[in-house]
This record gives sequence, C-alpha cells and structure tokens, in this order.
Amino acid sequence: MGSSQSLSDRDRRVVAVWAADCAERVLRLFEAEAPDDDRPRDAIARTRAFARGELDAAGEIRRRFVAGRAAGAVTGPAAIAAARAAAQAAGVAHMGAHALGAAAYAAKAAGLAAPDRPDAMDEEIRWQLDHLSPEARAALAQLPALGEDPAGPLGSGLLARGVLGSVIRRLQAGIHTPPHKGRRPERDVS
Repeated sequence: MGSSQSLSDRDRRVVAVWAADCAERVLRLFEAEAPDDDRPRDAIARTRAFARGELDAAGEIRRRFVAGRAAGAVTGPAAIAAARAAAQAAGVAHMGAHALGAAAYAAKAAGLAAPDRPDAMDEEIRWQLDHLSPEARAALAQLPALGEDPAGPLGSGLLARGVLGSVIRRLQAGIHTPPHKGRRPERDVS
C-alpha cells in the first residue's frame, strides 16, 4: 500500500501547478546569486509540464533531485531555500506532499530575503493560501497532518522541524479553513 502522502496522479498534477507557482515566486533569489544555473528554473518548468500531462511521473521521479543539488551552488540562505523550493516542486511528481515542502521553502526564502520586514514570511503564506485553486485545496486537504504519517516528506524529517514545520502547520490549518479574501494566517509564536 502506498503512503497517504502520495495522492492520486490527477491530484499530484493539480497540486503541481500551485507548487510551481510558490517556487517561482522566489526563484529570483537563487538566480541573483547563480544567474547561469538553470536547474531550479528547469525544475519549475518540468513541474508545470508534469501538471499539464506532458511528462510522466516515472521520468520525473528520476530527475527530482537535480534542482536540490543547485542549492550547493549558492551560499545565501534565501537562495538555498529558493533552490530547495524548486526541488520540492519537482518532487510532486513522486509524492503530492512535496507541494507543501515547496511552499514552506518558498515562504522561508521570502522571510530570509527580507530580514527588515518581519511580516515577509506571513505575507508569502497568505499569498500561497489565497492562490490555492479549489481543486488543489481539496487535494492537499487529503494529506495527513505533519508528523502523523512517517512514510513521506510530512514524516519526522526536515520538513517537520523549525521554520519549515511551522510553515507547513500553518498551511495545513489554512487549507482546512474556508478561504476568505484578506485572511491573515495566524502567526506561530513558538
């Protein structure tokens, strides 16, 4: 039996669009440091192609780590997080839960890029929730809460700890709350 974090092929294609959107919003942070490294941009483009049905999951599963290796080409924390957002987006072809990883790394990148704006990460999370299609929201609502299922990215690994874990918990709370324009996600003070 597969992990509850996988989602159906159709649902993975739906959430891939949102994951690519989230990663693309912070791509400039990576490209400012490594303008000639196209691995994250290519991962986002491939994620969109997977969402359109132009690429199959098997081929993308083999390529999902390429963008993540680009994180080693930069030194700035925001650029590293942006590369990891693209890598997580590419991972959606393998497991739908990676969409939350893409959003979490993108929010982290946005916060790191604007240390003088304490609400930068909150604004990014708000944008992410406001830009979820009803179909993507429904698909992501099927995922287990962070830490409940160890068989996937929402287990006890990197995404469950620190800033990433906090962001994913906030995203999951927002996914399960009916959308309201102008809603402000609650700030985690832990």
